[in-house]
Amino acid sequence: MKNFRIHHNYILTVFLLCLLLLPSLALAKSCTCEPDEEERARDKSLARKYKLAALFSILVASTIGVCIPILGKTFPSLRPEKDIFFIIKAFAAGVILSTGFIHVLPDAFEKLTSPRLGDSPWKFPFAGFVAMVAAMLTLMIDAFATVYFRNSHFNEKEQVQAVNEEEGHDDHLHVHTHATHGHAHGSVPSGTTDLLRHRVISQVLELGIVVHSVIIGISLGASEDPKEIRPLIAALTFHQFFEGMGLGGCITQAKFKVRAVIIMALFFSLTTPVGIGIGMAITKGYDEDSSTALIVEGILNAASAGILIYMSLVDLLAADFMNPRMQNSGKLQIGANVALLLGAGCMSVLAKWA
Repeated sequence: MKNFRIHHNYILTVFLLCLLLLPSLALAKSCTCEPDEEERARDKSLARKYKLAALFSILVASTIGVCIPILGKTFPSLRPEKDIFFIIKAFAAGVILSTGFIHVLPDAFEKLTSPRLGDSPWKFPFAGFVAMVAAMLTLMIDAFATVYFRNSHFNEKEQVQAVNEEEGHDDHLHVHTHATHGHAHGSVPSGTTDLLRHRVISQVLELGIVVHSVIIGISLGASEDPKEIRPLIAALTFHQFFEGMGLGGCITQAKFKVRAVIIMALFFSLTTPVGIGIGMAITKGYDEDSSTALIVEGILNAASAGILIYMSLVDLLAADFMNPRMQNSGKLQIGANVALLLGAGCMSVLAKWA
């Protein structure tokens, strides 16, 4: 559908803005006690190896994660109508929910309450405020986009119907044509509405994921401390894999055309590796402790947290857990609840290293 291409362009624009904005925040680093040149060179060389390993590992994990649900056509057990799909999606939603609450939002609070920013006006809890506003805006966009695409789809159907009726009139079959289609006016099939909802959900979720993925990629790429990078590799690989599964499940339910599916999958898979590459390129000039970087990263993280928390609770978990199919199956309910707790728990434990 052409209208969805426009919506996807908005996501691409935001992504590119993030890529262009963060490097421009770089300020010169300063330190009064620097290690000797030999130790510094050794740390840089080791850090670079870790970064390359992280880039490759995260790229592979992201690609596999987002492709698993999409391969439902090849593997029937992974199709949306199967019970295992609900369980996988619940696990992935738990990962995304924990990412918002445990990883992204606390990081936003930490940056926006840093002593480097001074006391005023940062005494106000801006991180929570921005997350709240982002969640409300996501709700509004979610609702308005669904209505817009539904009405657009309905108008297209009406135009096709009008042409058919006009052609029927020319062939003296107007009465029959009108009678056949008369009940179509004023309503849209529920299946069409659900499909439009899934398409909006998948693209808004990808927007939220992209924002924080760029930030963590740049932060990792700009770091020169091997001890800091090493635990992040496993943590972010796990994170991107299961986050990709959640997004891939939404893309599968949206039933996009093959080209759109490939673009969205590549877009997600490349976001963090590209961020790492940018971070490596600006290592010498980027200072993540500068006041400007702290403010911008803090606000973007808070906004991303609000989007992820809203999407995981409302569009992923609530939609599936209130589904009659799950409510009519005790076994599926137990499986989905256990998967949700495992996903959130595993991702929460990773906060110790990432």
